[in-house]
Amino acid sequence: MMAPVDEGNVGGYSVAYSRDDTYFPVYITAALAAIFVTATWITGEAYWLLPATAAAAFTYYNIPLLETGRPTIGANQYGIFLQAFGLIRWRAIERIDLAEIAERAMTVHELQIVLSAPLGSALVVDWRKQPRWRLFMRLPWRMSHNNMVRVNLEPFDQPPDVIHRTFLRMWRFYRS
Repeated sequence: MMAPVDEGNVGGYSVAYSRDDTYFPVYITAALAAIFVTATWITGEAYWLLPATAAAAFTYYNIPLLETGRPTIGANQYGIFLQAFGLIRWRAIERIDLAEIAERAMTVHELQIVLSAPLGSALVVDWRKQPRWRLFMRLPWRMSHNNMVRVNLEPFDQPPDVIHRTFLRMWRFYRS
């Protein structure tokens, strides 16, 4: 349960990727990559490397989904933080919206953080520079051309409306 935001509670709020079984395919593709590499080694045929590379690339890209104990997005008295993005100060946020986007047969919830300042001055801390080994891994955010940070809320361990409501409440409290 989350604590209300008040003057006595200047702690933070964080959300991590969920621990459910929907990311089981990441483990399956890792096993497939190993099987295809083994098939290449046993048979000596290089054509097994193509599916091995594809399975390994999918696994590598989605490894962050398996980091369930690590906060991925959150907020504190300084602003909203996003993994591999940085800390956006409260006063640089124009609005925080929750958008429902229809994709194929499901609805995806997206947190949209519209910035009122250029990105360089909106960030208190810039974490966009990643180690080389993490360069091609999944990011929890996307930046659009109109100064909006978009975060897909589906893979997280809390419902999208709770995340949105908490960020909105904290934004209203700390920007004043």
